[in-house]
Amino acid sequence: MNRRDFITLVGGAAAAWPLGASAQQPVKLPTIGFLGPSTPLVSSHWAAAFVQRLHELGWVEGQNVAVEYRWAEGRSERYAEIAAEFIRLNVDVIVTVGGPALSAKQMTSVIPIVFAVAADPLGSGLVANLARPGGNATGLSVQFTDTIGKRLELLREVVPTLRMLAIMANVSYPAALLEMGEVQTITQKVGLNVVALEIQRAEDIAPAIETLRGRAEALYVVGDSLVDAHRVRINTLALAARLPTIYPYREGPEGGGLMSYGANFPNLFRRSADYVDKILRGTKPADLPVEQPTKFDLVINLKTAKALGLQIPDKLLALADEVIE
Repeated sequence: MNRRDFITLVGGAAAAWPLGASAQQPVKLPTIGFLGPSTPLVSSHWAAAFVQRLHELGWVEGQNVAVEYRWAEGRSERYAEIAAEFIRLNVDVIVTVGGPALSAKQMTSVIPIVFAVAADPLGSGLVANLARPGGNATGLSVQFTDTIGKRLELLREVVPTLRMLAIMANVSYPAALLEMGEVQTITQKVGLNVVALEIQRAEDIAPAIETLRGRAEALYVVGDSLVDAHRVRINTLALAARLPTIYPYREGPEGGGLMSYGANFPNLFRRSADYVDKILRGTKPADLPVEQPTKFDLVINLKTAKALGLQIPDKLLALADEVIE
């Protein structure tokens, strides 16, 4: 199932949410609450990958499983609201990412929670132990901080004269703060100067980037749901300010950024379906170890590179998993 098909599928049912899916089920099916942190336009392909893998495992929507989709649209205050709704609906498992998973875990210790993506599940308190999570949450860790050095290395290959780097992060998201701190530590070691841009809402984005004119030569964007929902705006403003951007995942360059390097999120959501399958068949999340990414992508947007007057080295183009032209 591709992104367009999925948007069409869920879009047709949008008018009936949140009651439509359940009203069509005369018999209570095992129910999955899918909490998308951003918008369907940005992350429906994550859900599509999840649903496709569910189907391969024998779970078919409307036949032997129901899926309730909710989208936070980049607003962190929606996480707890949606989690509360899932609790009222008595879903059998909640599937989401790190931030919303933490909100859900704070509200229920009974309903299993599978995080397809989490930056720091141990440090954030999502799990007590990676090998034996112990509570009602488990899933996949993206290890953002382990790939920071690689992203900076790639950025410096494209911008070899880079001396001043700006970092944008949503400081209301703990994992984003952690990554910002790690970026600052690494940049100090390699001799880069840093300008930190702290945002907490959509209205902070434009003023933050405006302050960078003449003060930075590239922009490192720390990913989270707020950034995902407004990535096109970020990239448009960055391009106007002549700033190459690098992201931790492909949605950045797909939305007009220069490049990204990090774990393949659709693959992680596919793997999260295996967790859900085990849980629906009786395995406790406490007994399912947190796993690491196995697939990483380098994505380069050549159209953006040309607009910035940048020449992408041939060796990077050869290494890229996707080149957007």
